[in-house]
Amino acid sequence: MSVPAYQQIKQFILDRIHSGAWKEGDLVPSENELARQFAVARMTVNRALRELTAEQVLTRLQGAGTFVAQPKYQSTLVEIRSIAEEITARGHRHESVVLQLDAMVADDALALELQVKPRSPLFHSRLLHLENGLPIQLEERWVNPALAPEYAAQDFSLITPNEYLVRVAPLQKVEYRIEARSADAACRSALKMDAHEPCLLLHRRTFSQGQVASLADLWHPGSRYQFTGHF
Repeated sequence: MSVPAYQQIKQFILDRIHSGAWKEGDLVPSENELARQFAVARMTVNRALRELTAEQVLTRLQGAGTFVAQPKYQSTLVEIRSIAEEITARGHRHESVVLQLDAMVADDALALELQVKPRSPLFHSRLLHLENGLPIQLEERWVNPALAPEYAAQDFSLITPNEYLVRVAPLQKVEYRIEARSADAACRSALKMDAHEPCLLLHRRTFSQGQVASLADLWHPGSRYQFTGHF
């Protein structure tokens, strides 16, 4: 299936930014220049630039042109870093146990959140993260293979999924929500929780190159974990 021309232009711009060829504040070629380069109508280029502007990759200034925008994350309260970094910063020891790492296909709910077609291939992982030997986070993650094709080949006892994904699919945007939830029996057992202890669930969706890169459910025992942050 051929890629639409506006998507090719978007990918060209994203590739230039992610390679470092175009940096924050750099002027992007004009619509006329891009139209000539790709042999398309200006309206096709305009769509690509409008979508990248809406995604906060570019910023457009009337009468001045289109520029590479400063990276922005929707996350303000929760810093986007790996659980290993968080634990190490406290002076503690991090370990991770890989419970599951395989391929699957997207059901309707996952397809909707990951913005792919139902039955599309996905990578799926479940990891247990420990702090000084005590379980602190159960991570379940679904990953778009188009952005991280080697995900299932990684040794996640040595590198966290978050660290790997930030390296191969640089963050463009993050969405998240935090909930107090009751965990199922498997989650309670893995995290060594009491029967009626609540969980703190961080549901996080990350974007890269204009696509959803991964979807993660991060479960934490309510008695041993808290989210902190600052504005």
